[in-house]
Amino acid sequence: MMTNLFDQFMSPALLGLPLIVIALTLPWAMYPSPTSRWLNSRMVALQGWFFSQYTHQLLLPVNTKGHKWALILTSLMTFLITLNVMGLLPYTFTPTTQLSLNMGLALPFWLATVLTGLRNQPTASLGHLLPEGTPVPLIPVLIIIETISLFIRPLALGVRLTANLTAGHLLIHLIASAVVALAPMMTTLALLTALVLALLTILEIAVAVIQAYVFVLLLTLYLQENV
Repeated sequence: MMTNLFDQFMSPALLGLPLIVIALTLPWAMYPSPTSRWLNSRMVALQGWFFSQYTHQLLLPVNTKGHKWALILTSLMTFLITLNVMGLLPYTFTPTTQLSLNMGLALPFWLATVLTGLRNQPTASLGHLLPEGTPVPLIPVLIIIETISLFIRPLALGVRLTANLTAGHLLIHLIASAVVALAPMMTTLALLTALVLALLTILEIAVAVIQAYVFVLLLTLYLQENV
């Protein structure tokens, strides 16, 4: 039972070829591209409005120097939202349930923010390792703690996204299995369980969007410390 339960998180393959490549590239084909016309379609206009709104929200905690990251952060958030939401469809695979993929996204972005800070303002960046006004005897201990906290950030980013999506998928799978098992015996209870499943699915859609937003928002906070 447990093997079947976790099979949904295995990277699918067809004729020995991993299908995760298609799962990662398909989201970009779903978004319409702006044209050279004077007026774009309603879909393109609505898409542009959403992009501008959450780009504005993402860059609120970042000063003007960090606005150079707007395009890549917006693209990352759009990519994560699409992957997370598409993974809730039947017979689909969610790449963001793989810790390796999430770490592959979190580690380079985190390292880029750190290197940006060390290049532009090395004194201020290193100053974050020691809070102002620290008593002299506590200085070595706090430097070690803050250094560990700095290096654990990408791990926290990757694990947070993986754990939240994995837990939601497992819960949906368990409740769906309960609906199928209860349907022949207790129809009323099965219908109530199906209602819970529908509400949980709506909640998971919200979680998929929120977790993508939190992932990118934390990156903007790390960026703010280094620009």
